[in-house]
Amino acid sequence: MARTQIQFTAEQIERLKDAAAERNVSVSQLVREAVDAQGERSAQAARLQRAVRMSAGKFRSGRPDISRNHDKYLAEDFGD
Repeated sequence: MARTQIQFTAEQIERLKDAAAERNVSVSQLVREAVDAQGERSAQAARLQRAVRMSAGKFRSGRPDISRNHDKYLAEDFGD
């Protein structure tokens, strides 16, 4: 493992210590898990963005004015 130094506010370190004690893990382990979780969320967001881009233009609404009146159609569909 690589060592690094991170500075936290007093409030942040207290919250970290409390959370680590509650889970019976070290603060370092808690921080590593948070970094891993953030990386996974970023990877998941990237996969979702790719899927959205790949689906663009592949569906037809049957409405010629959908780009101008999309808010109206969304409100109708969601009962807003």
